[in-house]
Amino acid sequence: MTPQTQPEQAKTVPGLRERKKARTKAAIQREAVRLFREQGYTGTTVEQIAEAAEVAPSTVFRYFPTKQDLVFSRDYDLPFATMFQAQSPDLTPIQAERQAIRTMLEDVTDQELALQRERWLLIVSEPELWGASLGSISRSMQVMSEQVAKRAGRGAGDAAVRAYTGAVFGVMLQVSLEWANDPEMDFPTALDEALHCLEDLRP
Repeated sequence: MTPQTQPEQAKTVPGLRERKKARTKAAIQREAVRLFREQGYTGTTVEQIAEAAEVAPSTVFRYFPTKQDLVFSRDYDLPFATMFQAQSPDLTPIQAERQAIRTMLEDVTDQELALQRERWLLIVSEPELWGASLGSISRSMQVMSEQVAKRAGRGAGDAAVRAYTGAVFGVMLQVSLEWANDPEMDFPTALDEALHCLEDLRP
């Protein structure tokens, strides 16, 4: 098994039930984001979202326990961690990060990418969501710190690991904020180029 084939082999093909659940979840979030943008976050109810997505309110809560969860998502943390660790040990952490991100984004459709941008627009325009985003970012940073520490053979609390994670997330946040204001931006390319500038940074 070569390092290049590991990320591909780490993918699994979901069954019919899983695909149906994924479509339902995506439809709920898509309608929620649309209504949030049209009516405002606080002015939109879960009942309205359920009606727009043609599901029961209980189904909305099954996939999204809180209203904020309709905007925030941690669906990428575990797949990213798996792909990051699957990269060749000969790669630097930044190279492994870039390769893992490229692999993940290969399967993201234009529609899904557009939805992610809409989510970012909501987060930066709604004070309640912007404040709540810090918790989501902190959890994702913790996941990255743990993965980088594991790869580098250091502790998650190591100063170099913390500095590395902070720098990477700073770049990712900056590109994401620019993307929210620029619908023409090629987000995958812009993010990859920005992370490339950190090439000499390593824990």
